[in-house]
Amino acid sequence: MTTWLDDLFGVRKPIIAMCHLQALPGDPHYDAVGGMAQVVSAARADLLALQNGGVDGVMFSNEFSLPYLTTVPTITVAAMARVIAELYPDIRVPFGVNVLWDPKASLDLAVATGARFVREIFTGVYASDFGLWNTNHGEVARHQRHIDAQDVRLLFNIMPEAASYLGNRDIVSIAKSTVFNTGADAVCISGLTAGAETSAAALEQVKAALPDTPVFANTGVNLSNVAQQLAYADGAVVATTFKVDGVFKNAVDEARVAAFMGKVKALFR
Repeated sequence: MTTWLDDLFGVRKPIIAMCHLQALPGDPHYDAVGGMAQVVSAARADLLALQNGGVDGVMFSNEFSLPYLTTVPTITVAAMARVIAELYPDIRVPFGVNVLWDPKASLDLAVATGARFVREIFTGVYASDFGLWNTNHGEVARHQRHIDAQDVRLLFNIMPEAASYLGNRDIVSIAKSTVFNTGADAVCISGLTAGAETSAAALEQVKAALPDTPVFANTGVNLSNVAQQLAYADGAVVATTFKVDGVFKNAVDEARVAAFMGKVKALFR
């Protein structure tokens, strides 16, 4: 079956690599001495390493804006837009954005930068490490229409990290109702935190329930489990395993990216 993934990425089982931005102005861990120039420089090095290693797409996120907000300040979106604008001449693959965790801000940034997709928590109510997390996709969908972002693909993270769904519903029921009520372009299944392996059983069950909707493994895909994860998933969002020594806070290691992508191509292409 052909999906929008084929049209956008042109490959089977696309690997979307995360380009994690360093802490931004206003964030608790922002390096005011290095400033935005350092943020841009680190992002450029990671972007080039990811692309040279052969990834199919890139998603820019404010990953080091910890602890996250569900409504971000203007400075966060402005800073991310500056980074992407400075990197734009170097971007050679389809790219998306993720403003953690503010879906309207992600759409705003996508429209401003030309991003083709966003990943967000669009639906559900959760008990999370940063408090009670509520969503209103009806508002987001109307905002998407208002800013003419209908061509931006929406990746729905329905198992967000560091959060638990409030309500006695299994992942398959959540996935099916999410797609029915929203027309999600794709759903993402995650582990507990960044780098934590996604349940293969969950991927298998969700994909069986949603044969016509792309399903992504959203965390913890690595060289040792990629064959199993992509046996069920239509693609993966990958970050931690691409870092030096496989450590979340480190820079991207081009050799690790190339080894991973080589295995994906040998297995599925």
